[in-house]
Amino acid sequence: MLPATSKLCAAISYRHLRNMTGLRRQAAVAISQELSRLACRSPGPSSWIHQVRRRSSLLSSRLEEKPFSEMEMSYIKQGEEALQKSLRILEDQDGWKTETVAGNGDKVLSKVLPDVGKVFRLEVVVDQPLDSVYGELVDKMEQMGDWNPNVKEVKILEKIGKDTVITHEKAAATPGNIVGPRDFVSVRCSKRRGSTCVLAGMSTTYGAMPEQEGFVRAENGPTCMVLRPLPGSPSRTRLTWLLSIDLKGWLPKTIINQVLSQTQVDFAKHLRQRLAQ
Repeated sequence: MLPATSKLCAAISYRHLRNMTGLRRQAAVAISQELSRLACRSPGPSSWIHQVRRRSSLLSSRLEEKPFSEMEMSYIKQGEEALQKSLRILEDQDGWKTETVAGNGDKVLSKVLPDVGKVFRLEVVVDQPLDSVYGELVDKMEQMGDWNPNVKEVKILEKIGKDTVITHEKAAATPGNIVGPRDFVSVRCSKRRGSTCVLAGMSTTYGAMPEQEGFVRAENGPTCMVLRPLPGSPSRTRLTWLLSIDLKGWLPKTIINQVLSQTQVDFAKHLRQRLAQ
């Protein structure tokens, strides 16, 4: 009942919020945030998922920033949707099968979801503090092509508020050109709450970036990376990467599965090398 009441209150008050100023606006923000916090008190998911969900209220984010256009709001909602879907997948611990275990303990697991297909989950520990990892993956996003051979280019097409960006990513061809060049247009949502960071995304459409010659426009998402300090060792970071990709084209599933799991293992290796510099 409480979650429904929260949504109803938000919907009724939404059209009046733009005109609120001063104390009335602050009170509306506080009430919205408190309702969202109370509505999310339910048993089940682990504490770090609750922490992100409690603080990722779309309404409160909407109030804290400048007014957005209808198109911008649609991208924000897509990013929030990718984040929530990704967390729901990760919190379900059943059905995961091991794909790869590296000598250093890096692990790739997978499972098949009825409405998504096969998803991959990378679990690694990086010997760097969370701030360093977050900075590399978010603040220096466009430099990823400099250190990850599987990425040719990442370009930010548009920033929307403080949490959402639209990106264009070009993936490099695999060795032997088994999988030719792919590109993606994605909406990405980053949430940093306390000691937990979630970087989520999914494919979207963007009029200024049509399909590119020489690339197959693939689709991804819901996908996310979760960063948390390693318990008892705050100078190290536990990274979980949920990967869901449709590479398009005529490719055998065995090749796709091998490429995607290896891509995750390679990513961890190259990220460590980058951070060590």
